Amino acid sequence: MVSLDRFDTFKAVVEAGSLTAAADLLGQTRAVVSFNLKRLEAELGVTLLTRNTRQLALTDAGERFYLRCTRMLEEARLAVEEARSEHAQLKGTLRITTTVEYALAVVAPAVEAFRRLHPDLNVHLSTSSTHADLISERFDVAIRLGRLLDSNHRAVQLSTFDVFAVAAPQFAAVQTLAELEQLPRLGHGRLSELSVTDPAGLEHPYRAGPSALVADSAAVLQAFAVRGHGVAVLPQWLVQEDLKAGRLVRVLADHHFAPQGVYAMYPDTRHLPLKVRAFIDFMKGEYQLVS
Repeated sequence: MVSLDRFDTFKAVVEAGSLTAAADLLGQTRAVVSFNLKRLEAELGVTLLTRNTRQLALTDAGERFYLRCTRMLEEARLAVEEARSEHAQLKGTLRITTTVEYALAVVAPAVEAFRRLHPDLNVHLSTSSTHADLISERFDVAIRLGRLLDSNHRAVQLSTFDVFAVAAPQFAAVQTLAELEQLPRLGHGRLSELSVTDPAGLEHPYRAGPSALVADSAAVLQAFAVRGHGVAVLPQWLVQEDLKAGRLVRVLADHHFAPQGVYAMYPDTRHLPLKVRAFIDFMKGEYQLVS
């Protein structure tokens, strides 16, 4: 009988794109991955992958086997999880990815509270300013902020949060949207299209001034704003302490930007794993998100 471990090896090689990358994901040596792949092909009696010095490619048989292999592994994992889950005590490892800032403000405290309910569940929390690939990097769920782009994954909206235009106190005298749009802009790579509503309830596109500085981290933009380099549009939960301390001020506080979303994104599988469903339900209900 063919071992499910070899199925997992084959799946990792296909999704990682190389034996070396698959070995890194699996925590094995390249030699072990290559051996298991060859044994799998020998036991099946077919060639699953064609190999050359630069790339791997699925054969027709390999492509059909990969689809069935993926479904089989998912069913096996779900069966193991459900068998191990007694009295709502989850086991195994939950792999989560989000931004550094939101992890510190919300996700890390939520994970701490969630693990108190499920002490046998291990959690791997990864933070990055870029969006991780859930499949190739083997994440169970990603917590994403802002506008949700089209994706092959599924997503659940957890909450919303407000964003403010903030700057150092020397910019507090701004009184009109036109003046705001003349200030040097501190730009975020993934927050490009925004609308702002004036006190009369009219909505306008926010056309910020020339980019003084651009960063992929909200915390970096926060630091630049505190140092007086320009205006940044940042989450309320990130800048609230700076606003209280007077290090930042809301610029044109009677205007309001459209709220941004908080989403839990997960791979599009036939059945949502129990650990993922439990964590998403916890984030939506029992744990109050910062907003």
